[in-house]
Amino acid sequence: MHIHDLITDTKTLAALCERLAKSEFVTVDTEFMRENTYWPELCLVQIADENEAAAIDPLAKGIDLSPLLDLLTDNEDVLKVFHAGGQDVEIVHNLTGKTPHPIFDTQIAMMAISQSEQIGYANLVESWLGFGVDKGARFTDWSRRPLTDNQIEYAIGDVTHLAKIFPRILKKLVSTGRGVWLDAEMEKLADPANYENDPAIAWRRIKAQGRNPAMLGRLKALAAWREGEARHKNIPRGRIVRDETLASLAMSPPKKQADLTKVRGLSGAWKDNDIGKRMMKVIEEAEPLSKDELPERGRRGAPLGKEGALVSDLLKLLLKIRSREIDVASRLLARSDDLDALAAGMRDLPLLKGWRYEVFGKDALEVVEGKLAFGVQSGKLVMTHIDDMPENGMNGGSRRNKESARDNASESAA
Repeated sequence: MHIHDLITDTKTLAALCERLAKSEFVTVDTEFMRENTYWPELCLVQIADENEAAAIDPLAKGIDLSPLLDLLTDNEDVLKVFHAGGQDVEIVHNLTGKTPHPIFDTQIAMMAISQSEQIGYANLVESWLGFGVDKGARFTDWSRRPLTDNQIEYAIGDVTHLAKIFPRILKKLVSTGRGVWLDAEMEKLADPANYENDPAIAWRRIKAQGRNPAMLGRLKALAAWREGEARHKNIPRGRIVRDETLASLAMSPPKKQADLTKVRGLSGAWKDNDIGKRMMKVIEEAEPLSKDELPERGRRGAPLGKEGALVSDLLKLLLKIRSREIDVASRLLARSDDLDALAAGMRDLPLLKGWRYEVFGKDALEVVEGKLAFGVQSGKLVMTHIDDMPENGMNGGSRRNKESARDNASESAA
């Protein structure tokens, strides 16, 4: 593979992107700094295909990233491959209002062919290529210029290694027939709505107790106000006010600005400074949250109760065993709150649709409805329909052992 020198001009970048546009896929990674800013500061972009790789300096004087951004967002013929690419996609969205498409994330893909929930890049390289990755440059200041040869070599390695790994992962997905399992997950990663940071819904990221409309209305107003302050100053939102402080203010709002000195997490200066004045105005003018915006009770609605909690525990055991049987990350099959919801009586759930239903949801539903019992024999899951059980329990020829059916389902899913 040909490794280019650091690209610092538009002409060289445009020529690179013209060649890469003829490839079936490109691997992409970014280096950025966001510790001191609201918006992540893009410091380096690495890109490769099977033949060449380069690092691009977005901080170089006069460089225009348009050829690169057009390749990532507008060229539908080239698959864009990332590893744990959420923050990389966010950066592209911040610059263009669009996301890379079509897209493939190797961390997500590993969930369909292994029990790895969130495999790190170093572990990915070691498992597929058999060597370790030098992490020495990982936490360096990527905004400082000039970049060292060690920094550039480390950064480009992220995409050259990925260019070797991706075809192998793809081959395994094809051989197992599990590629279709990932379609919705990849589209979710590419959904621009995930990266828009709408101030009106910023309150949903903050943990707060209760469903009191007045309290949640204040939280919504305060969270939106904080987003505006952080964006205007381009500093992390936590440097304006921390989440727990916003929740406390929403729960027990001060009556006057001088009372802000009593709020944990605020300095004494808030009692008479301008930002304190602005925040008090927000609190005073906040409207109660509308009924349509109120969060659902519990995780998804109806409370579980004691019996429901026991059923949920059985479902979680079933999920653990099934994911081990077919070598897939359990989180790809079902989330914990989905199992709670199923035990509580809800049915409009992802695990009861499509391939998830065939692989796991069908049996999970029958457990909830009392149609299926399961146990473990010799480390393998054995399931029996209640109608097939003799009066004196499970034994002999009257048991319908679904172990072989599960194996067949695994092979067909594969």
